[in-house]
Amino acid sequence: MKIEEQIKAYIESQDEPKRSEMQTLHQHIVQMLPKGKLWFLDGKDDTGRVVTNPSIGYGEFIIHYKNGSTKEFYQIGISGNTTGVSVYIMGLEDKKYLPQNFGKTIGKASVTGYCIKFKTLKDINMNKLEEAIRYGIEQTNSENK
Repeated sequence: MKIEEQIKAYIESQDEPKRSEMQTLHQHIVQMLPKGKLWFLDGKDDTGRVVTNPSIGYGEFIIHYKNGSTKEFYQIGISGNTTGVSVYIMGLEDKKYLPQNFGKTIGKASVTGYCIKFKTLKDINMNKLEEAIRYGIEQTNSENK
């Protein structure tokens, strides 16, 4: 199955209103990263055991580990969770940036060093979410150069 088909099947497997909201987010992020690589991670480890929620990824950057190894990964990710949707902004050096700059202005959401989690899009300021995503893209694009 192609990645686009996996993404479509994953989004369609969600109950409403999460299905529509994930589709809306998917379309927004694809517009923000029109040439970005698409990813689908099924949440399973190498043995087939479920270790995390499935996620859709957008763009790419290189993670540099302390031991010198590297790994290609997505810049932005979205995932359905038990209470709503999580948006992952990967590769940020400053883990305080998102909570300090968006925690109070994004709306009814939990904001950590790399994740913005909310129940419904109606609870958040979409412009602020897009601003956070754009910041993440800019940060990881500059690291890739």
